[in-house]
Amino acid sequence: MAKNKGARIIITLECSCRNNIELHKIKRKKGIFRYTTTKNRRNTPARLEINKFCPYCNSHKKFKEIK
Repeated sequence: MAKNKGARIIITLECSCRNNIELHKIKRKKGIFRYTTTKNRRNTPARLEINKFCPYCNSHKKFKEIK
């Protein structure tokens, strides 16, 4: 039988530069970069924002939780 995972859910983090791809002069690739991670729904009910490395921008940016 499968166990209930509880309050932990899988979320997707997307780069905040996704709308400004054309504005960047220095970039490696075109597109949108996403990370996946888990969070505890009870401890963190709001949307998550984490600074992570975006290979498309070639810098650290804020990644926001998407649905």
